[in-house]
Amino acid sequence: MGATDIGIDLGTASILVYVKGKGIVLKEPSVVAYDKDTNKIRAVGEEAKQMIGRTPGNIVAVRPMRQGVISDYEVTEKMLKYFISKTLGKRAFRKPRVSICVPSGITEVEKKAVEEATYQAGAREVWMVEEPIAAAIGAGIDITRPFGNMIVDIGGGTTDVAVISLGGTVVSASIKVAGDNFDEAIVRYVRKKYNLIIGERSAEEIKMRIGTVYPESQLRTMEIKGRDMVAGLPKSVSVTSEEVREAIHEPVSQILELIHSILEKTPPELAADVAERGIVLTGGSALLVGLDLLIEEETGINTIVAEEPAMTVAAGTGEYVEIMNKINGK
Repeated sequence: MGATDIGIDLGTASILVYVKGKGIVLKEPSVVAYDKDTNKIRAVGEEAKQMIGRTPGNIVAVRPMRQGVISDYEVTEKMLKYFISKTLGKRAFRKPRVSICVPSGITEVEKKAVEEATYQAGAREVWMVEEPIAAAIGAGIDITRPFGNMIVDIGGGTTDVAVISLGGTVVSASIKVAGDNFDEAIVRYVRKKYNLIIGERSAEEIKMRIGTVYPESQLRTMEIKGRDMVAGLPKSVSVTSEEVREAIHEPVSQILELIHSILEKTPPELAADVAERGIVLTGGSALLVGLDLLIEEETGINTIVAEEPAMTVAAGTGEYVEIMNKINGK
């Protein structure tokens, strides 16, 4: 094992890089700001995210990954290059072996594109890992054993649900409904109810601070600022956690439906395992208050949130090569 094995969780919202022995060394938003006139990249990651919605005409801040899929190939390649070289620094003598995580619903063409971009960005070897498998490894599940484990990975752009056994996915499905959709739903709700236009970033902040999917006895409130649709002037309103729950009800129920449909398709032996071992939630959106309770209530199966759910996939991607070598007896 070279010291240069890295795992990359190429998410819609953030990119996390895991280095063996060091853990997560980098977590930045998957945003790139570039100058349209010169086609040069001005900023990547956190710095570029600050620019969303605030740039002059010639500078565009884009998220090259939309709903877990590469929507802009060139920008993704440059972004990967940036993150890989930032991780390895100047000392890299050998090109790294990179395992990279992709959503389970990705097409072969898109897989090729990610792989190609990773080689272009300077990898010696590229391994592709499916998101649910990486999530399971990162959550500390021994995927090499013949037991059914159910993973629900809710990221920024996609939700992946899978039942895994013996190192592979038995049944899985992915929908393009996740954290971003919660944000969009909040933007729509506030616009409809208060005639107030807010940006995606404000919506995300509302979700993170007072978001919930389960009725709470204690209402939490938060002040938000935006532009009044009628007067066109800035104004602020106060929003409650119950309103946020109402706002995101639709995308949340789509995720619940997906979990149901996977449970229906699971072979009986594995379904029995899942009922016994529970459902594991991973991904940044697993932090949404009450999500585990809601899933448990809907399915009757004990549901737990992985430790540091946003980091799970990246950690699992980093461990993947070793586990696969173990399975294949290397």
